[in-house]
Parts: sequence; C-alpha cells; structure tokens
Amino acid sequence: MANDARVKITLVCTECKQRNYESKKNKKNDPDRLEMNKYCKFCRKHTLHKESK
Repeated sequence: MANDARVKITLVCTECKQRNYESKKNKKNDPDRLEMNKYCKFCRKHTLHKESK
C-alpha cells in the first residue's frame, strides 16, 4: 500500500496527438497535469507532451 500515491500516466504529443510515452507520477507532489518536452518519433523532433486522461 506504499505506492498508492503513484499513478500511471500517458504522455501525448501536442502536435500529432500520438500517445508516445508512459510514466508514473506522484499525485501528492504533482496534482496538476504534467507537461514536458520529449522526442516524438512521428514528428521526428522534440515537442511538448502533455498528460492525458
């Protein structure tokens, strides 16, 4: 029960809308949706990726 705060999230490219990455985050430390610049293999460049539902 120690990992109840960590949830699995999916990151979506804002340009091509592809679901590229899966990760985990701590809901207590990051209650808002994550946004990070990651490499999109479909766009072939670094783009902003946002957390999806």
